[in-house]
Amino acid sequence: MSTEGLDAGVSAPIPRAAPPSTRVIYRHPLPIRIMHWTNVLALTLMFFSGLQIFNAHPSLYWGNRSDKGTEILELGAREDGAGNLVGVTRIGQHEFITTGVLGVSSGRDGNAQVRGFPSWLTVPGPQWLSMGRRWHFFFAWVFVLNGLCYVGYAMATRHLQRDLWPTRADWRGIGRSIIDHVRFKHPHGEEALRYNILQRLAYLTVIFVFGAGIVLMGLAMSPRMDAVLSPMVEAVGGRQSARTIHFIIAWGFVVFVLIHVFEVLISGMFNQLRGMITGRYAIDMTPVDPDSPSQRTHDDAVPAEERPHE
Repeated sequence: MSTEGLDAGVSAPIPRAAPPSTRVIYRHPLPIRIMHWTNVLALTLMFFSGLQIFNAHPSLYWGNRSDKGTEILELGAREDGAGNLVGVTRIGQHEFITTGVLGVSSGRDGNAQVRGFPSWLTVPGPQWLSMGRRWHFFFAWVFVLNGLCYVGYAMATRHLQRDLWPTRADWRGIGRSIIDHVRFKHPHGEEALRYNILQRLAYLTVIFVFGAGIVLMGLAMSPRMDAVLSPMVEAVGGRQSARTIHFIIAWGFVVFVLIHVFEVLISGMFNQLRGMITGRYAIDMTPVDPDSPSQRTHDDAVPAEERPHE
């Protein structure tokens, strides 16, 4: 029998559409986004106004006294042989020339002025201690109230326990996480939605060590709080010690922010910003070879019950 023409009645198989390479999800709820940007504003203005306050006496000490010659850090100035101002930064017994940045910088009239930090790093710009204190204390209260709201929200929604507190699997995978960060290798697919151990430790440190520490040291520096917080002031070595710790933690925040911004830039700035502004976040769902050594190592570090469900 001839088979000519039989194929005409047979339908060719319809090719299946390829799965989407990206999936947009709702990642950050509105309260988290509001508190995040409130913190950005508060910390920025607290830092710059804090430098304004520091400029009134740009030296750090340890203990209760601020005697000349006992400085841990000093931003000062001296004259050179020609009578020109030279900015000098002293750390312990070591001295560095920092003219134009620390100690001596140009004023609004273009002339050199003795200032710990330059005017473009202080709020308000001119040397105005009383106004700097008002800015600093106002945004300090914004920071404290916002922080309390965040901790309360994180505990009520179990965001703290679920997303920030490290699991045993996280601790087992800390070596792999360090290697991935050094190699600028970022999580793929739904793994990108889960904070790794280094992120969790960084956020917990910023919230409970930096956040709580800078507030407590700020209170310990205040003469009005001596009677209330005297045991804590004595525990850290004195009011000048509290001021030094406050200063160090402030720069710890700066280091964290710089690293955080760097990670945002290299991991997809538009996607990360969209996630924190609108809540929408795109994840790359391109299949990964399950037999690759890096994927096997990562999967072995995470128990099956903790892996994302398909």
